[in-house]
Amino acid sequence: MAGERIKLSVAEREHLGSAETRRLRKQGLVPGVLYGRDEPISICVEERELRRALTTSAGLHAILDVQVGGTGKTHASILKDYQVDKVRGHITHLDLQEVRLDQPIHASVSVHLIGGEDAPGVREGGVLSQPLREVSVEALPLEVPEHIDIDVSGMELGGTLRVADISARDGVTFLDDPETVLATVTAPTREVEPEPEEPLEGEEAETEAEATEEGAEAEAEPEADAPGEQGTTEG
Repeated sequence: MAGERIKLSVAEREHLGSAETRRLRKQGLVPGVLYGRDEPISICVEERELRRALTTSAGLHAILDVQVGGTGKTHASILKDYQVDKVRGHITHLDLQEVRLDQPIHASVSVHLIGGEDAPGVREGGVLSQPLREVSVEALPLEVPEHIDIDVSGMELGGTLRVADISARDGVTFLDDPETVLATVTAPTREVEPEPEEPLEGEEAETEAEATEEGAEAEAEPEADAPGEQGTTEG
């Protein structure tokens, strides 16, 4: 659910640098930075603990109650950014942003199209496309939706769905251009096959055959030497 709060225990990093970062990763720790109202804090967190916090029903929009060390103080934060190992799929670095729960924030929310297989345009053979998969919103941290479901079951062939067509949601403001296209149903591209040549009939067929025979005879005859091409000796 949107606005779910998850506890996350992290440790403050005493040493920085690439060598220290590699050492932490070998130990199953993810380095990161907590940006707050004071100076940024370099932190690290167990990858297993981080994965648990980010795979709840709230997903990446969970409010993380971050506790640094054993201070007992928590920082209500959101996931600002993260990096992933392209080969192993592990998170290799993260940035957390401390937020005030009474002030709105900007966030990117994924858009899910539902009912596409029932759309009249799709049933007629049209293709449903989704050019935009995320929308930008402004909302209080606890009001940011996990994702936005859009019903496209009524889209006709040639239909277009825009940001302006999304139903209003309490406490959520859409920041994208209202004319931005979210989904379309277009006709499938058809290949035009060349028309077969019709056989010639009557005089046209005879003329074609005679022209073919004459061409074959001309190719069979040896070419005569052109006059004046042999060398001459003047006396």
